[in-house]
Amino acid sequence: MMMTSEQAFAAYEAARARLPDARAGGTARRVETLAEIADDFDVFLLDAFGVLNIGETAIPGTPERVADLQAAGKRVMVVSNAAGVPHGDLMEKYTRLGYDFAPDDVISSRKTLLAAVRAAPARRWGIMATESRGREDLDGIEVTYLAEDPAAYAAAEGFLLIGSAAWTEERHALLEAALRENPREVWVGNPDIVAPRETGFSAEPGHYAHRLADATGIAPRFFGKPFANIFDMAFERLGGDIPRERIVMVGDSLHTDILGAHAAGVASALVAGYGFFAGSDANAAIAASGIVPDIILTRP
Repeated sequence: MMMTSEQAFAAYEAARARLPDARAGGTARRVETLAEIADDFDVFLLDAFGVLNIGETAIPGTPERVADLQAAGKRVMVVSNAAGVPHGDLMEKYTRLGYDFAPDDVISSRKTLLAAVRAAPARRWGIMATESRGREDLDGIEVTYLAEDPAAYAAAEGFLLIGSAAWTEERHALLEAALRENPREVWVGNPDIVAPRETGFSAEPGHYAHRLADATGIAPRFFGKPFANIFDMAFERLGGDIPRERIVMVGDSLHTDILGAHAAGVASALVAGYGFFAGSDANAAIAASGIVPDIILTRP
């Protein structure tokens, strides 16, 4: 399922009641790159897609820009709604693209979700994910990959929505029917409704979670931007000595990165030339949504 940028924006706006509130007012400062705001912040929280890379390719100049920030003593962390692949695979990808991040400085929505799962009472989970991507960090968690067998949906004591690459309308209908028959908790490891691709926007776990909520009345529990839990994990990693005004969240999405920064009480910077707004009008979206970043970057 692919969407246009207009459909993707409309989908986020339709889900606003389940998202954190935007910070009122404000005017965005416009700069070209991260280099121009390097002196303003001590910590840079970077989204991945649209900031570090597009697909399997680093955004030109960004590995060098990140290395310059690190060399200047800045703390640079990745805060990403990357839930579909294990943590080790993410680290290999960033290294391959030319980045040098400590493993604990890559905070993903998958890591945030799995920490909560392990802290909760054990249960049998039905999981939306691509099984071929591996179970590397699912050890100790009882999961059944959801496919076309209705018995798997009936037997699950809760559901984890992690990756939607292999999800189908048939599987979604089975999940919706199972929740109507026996309501259970739905935990969402990627709140993204869409992800930019070469030919449009793909539907992500957040899209299916909001559909389930609308159809069944269940209240999904989201892990990742724009929700506080992923930022809490990042702040725990940082320690408590850095003022929030010296931390900036850099991303390409108003409804995840910028709204998440507002909710977390940190500064926000929108990359307008790559990712969600590549080839479209970020200014119109800012005006329509009322989600105003502190800074607009042409490129990372």
